[in-house]
Amino acid sequence: MNARKIAAILIPGCVLWATLAFSTASSTYWTPMTPDIQAYGVWHIGVDNYFTLFMKNGSSFPTDAGLTVGVLPFDKLQMEVGVDLMESSDYPWSFNAKIGTPEGALFKGSPTLALGIFNVGTKKGVTDQNIVDLLIGKSFPNIGRFSAGPYIGNGSTLRNGDGGKENSGVMAAFDRGFMPVKDKEGNEYNRLVFAADYASGKNALGGGGFGVYYFFTKDISLLTGPVWFNDEKINGKWKWTIQLDINIP
Repeated sequence: MNARKIAAILIPGCVLWATLAFSTASSTYWTPMTPDIQAYGVWHIGVDNYFTLFMKNGSSFPTDAGLTVGVLPFDKLQMEVGVDLMESSDYPWSFNAKIGTPEGALFKGSPTLALGIFNVGTKKGVTDQNIVDLLIGKSFPNIGRFSAGPYIGNGSTLRNGDGGKENSGVMAAFDRGFMPVKDKEGNEYNRLVFAADYASGKNALGGGGFGVYYFFTKDISLLTGPVWFNDEKINGKWKWTIQLDINIP
């Protein structure tokens, strides 16, 4: 998911989304607030699209094609790194990384703990949001997974629609799987997953949404649903997202 997964330049009367980048670190829906970290040697391909529906003079974000891989060969400490290409845009490259301990790794019942950085763009003052986030996540039987934590980014780039500094906030997420099935090898996974998340702050990251993943196999899924934003001067009206995710062991 993101995921998911921004930087903005304001000009009179509009926002140039062509300069934006939202790195697709492992994500729940709109944000990277998820306990998931790519396993060692597993590559992840993500293609994310966001566009308006049934609106005159609608708009869309550049398509985000991301590649992420797990890089630590340990069970109790995992890490992923990723790169994204946002096209069409003026500064298309962005990077991300995340390190953490899976749930139950520190002691029985311990939560997931993770530290990440995303939206590391290549253009100073435009796409270098450099957002650092801390995550605490926990699963509850028959309820789902919850994640929450603070974030802080580059105050020179993360601004509100009026140009004021708006570079910190909190993120929260929830997901739950339904319809468990097994593949030919006997591996169980959920055919459907409901996901929702939210980021505070009137900046390019601020907003959230909810949607449903459909898993064709345990490694290939399609996510769809709406996304709303805290500051329409930056991201415009609400949009619909379609996200394809593929894991390659």
